[in-house]
Amino acid sequence: MDNLTLKYVDTEDELFKWVEFGNGNRKIGCTNMNAVSSRSHSIVQVIIGQENTETGTKIEGKLFMVDLAGSERVGKTGATGMRLDEAKFINKSLSALGSVIKSLTESTKTHVP
Repeated sequence: MDNLTLKYVDTEDELFKWVEFGNGNRKIGCTNMNAVSSRSHSIVQVIIGQENTETGTKIEGKLFMVDLAGSERVGKTGATGMRLDEAKFINKSLSALGSVIKSLTESTKTHVP
């Protein structure tokens, strides 16, 4: 995937620094409903590892933090031009995500879109 960044950090402060860096790269725009409307999705994966130095045993946990751009009712936002195109893509991607989640929760599905 494009625009992914992998960083190794040792402290909470470093982690928060990179999360804020990522937030700074998100697209925002003004609509009639929100002066700083998020125009992009953001996903942060944190992998936390621990190693027992006496036994060499390693364990790892993963945490996903997801912030999705909100769906929009174009009529209420007054979006036109580029903002309208963004709204269409936001709504389309949220609809696709909904289909994936629905497929994952249905035991009869053999395919996830």
